[in-house]
Amino acid sequence: MAIDHDLLSIQEARDLADAAYQAQLIWKHATQQEVDRVCSAMADAAFAASAQLGQMAHDETGFGIAAHKKLKNELGSRVVWESIKDIKTVGVIHHDPQKKTYDIAWPVGVIAALIPSTNPTSTAMYKTISAVKARDAIVIAPHPSAAHCTFETTRIMREAAEKAGAPPNLMACMQHISLPGTQELLKHKRVRLILATGGSAMVKAAHSVGKPAYGVGPGNVPVYVDRSADLEKAAYYIVNSKAFDCSTICASEQSVIADKPIAAQLKQLMTANGAYFANEEQTDRLRKLLFRPNGAINTAAVGKPAQTVAEMAGFSIPQSARVIVTPLTIVGKDEPLSREKLTTVLGWYEEDGWEAGCERSIELIMFGGRGHTQVIHATNQDVIMAYGLEKPVFRILVNTMSTLGAVGLTTGLMPSMTLGAGGEGGSITGDNVNVHHLYNIKRLAYENTPPPQAALRGPAPSSAARQDSQDIESLVQQVVQEIINQTK
Repeated sequence: MAIDHDLLSIQEARDLADAAYQAQLIWKHATQQEVDRVCSAMADAAFAASAQLGQMAHDETGFGIAAHKKLKNELGSRVVWESIKDIKTVGVIHHDPQKKTYDIAWPVGVIAALIPSTNPTSTAMYKTISAVKARDAIVIAPHPSAAHCTFETTRIMREAAEKAGAPPNLMACMQHISLPGTQELLKHKRVRLILATGGSAMVKAAHSVGKPAYGVGPGNVPVYVDRSADLEKAAYYIVNSKAFDCSTICASEQSVIADKPIAAQLKQLMTANGAYFANEEQTDRLRKLLFRPNGAINTAAVGKPAQTVAEMAGFSIPQSARVIVTPLTIVGKDEPLSREKLTTVLGWYEEDGWEAGCERSIELIMFGGRGHTQVIHATNQDVIMAYGLEKPVFRILVNTMSTLGAVGLTTGLMPSMTLGAGGEGGSITGDNVNVHHLYNIKRLAYENTPPPQAALRGPAPSSAARQDSQDIESLVQQVVQEIINQTK
């Protein structure tokens, strides 16, 4: 008898969620020392396998560059762990003596994590390490086209975690992937939170389940280059950033907006760094290749080298070319190339002055990247601050590579592979989602202000009763202090 794959996937989702729940009941009692020992072991194991898993991800999906995926894996493992290793996630994590309050970390429970095909191994690393640090369990639903490399990533971390003392089944990855199975996982009664990274349709589905969900929005990232910019650095960074892993990170630059007085020089410098500027006919061929009539991207061209994209479009470019730049004049449905392009194609606009550049940036953001990211190359601090204040995005990156800056590798942002788009982009946070989003805080609060007389009735307590109350408070504070000492 043939096995129904959907039913197999649904049953697997149920079994993994139930097993993760039982493991989390144990793990929520772990000490800070136990948590950190396990997470450190997971991060070390994932980091050691970064090259192997990067190659697997490239081979399985056909996306990007294996060496760049290795770097993303190193970010998702060691860099993420270094950024959160000193964060307290067990017991009392903060005490305010003046307000007489104590903040106590409390795990969310079982997390369902959706993983994209563009960054399958690095995203699985970062989510799993962050969840376990928060004393949660996690069940991963990989993208079907990246199921094997995502499962292997999870297996490596799970083995390391269990050797370091984690309970079995604290982390798991589905192997039988289907839409009904993934939906069953998201809706399962044991799942308390959904952590969704991927395309808009998948994130929308995650939000529609009726459970708390952290999702991301599309990143139609504009990069404005001002006349005050260091042009050599800007050109070098833009080309390298767009070419990085063939533009499979959602924070990759999508359109350059060049200030008119420096546009010709910037074009020359970008060409020297490997940018190929397409002519009108080639640009039109790319419009037809990259997008369907309904605006959906042609997935066959996603994450491909510039030569492959050009060949698919019916023209050839030099082997030295790393990105294809398409001159554009309008934004919107009538210009498909003004959309997010998860491949080595970059739009090009010219505007006279930062105000015009600002308006063009907002136009691009509102068309397809609300809440996500804006890049600016400039030395004029007034222009930089104007961009920071006015743009409807939650990451404004200054004089850096967008691809690496947004995920926290070249900036002080929290390292993350899930970039929230805030209310502007339909997300519940504009942060780089990290361990702080994966635990709750309960608060122990003493009276610090007597109640108003209008709220009281009857005789006030005697001084002895008040003294008893103070004695009880002192005793509780002593107990809490002992808890603090134990969790250090």
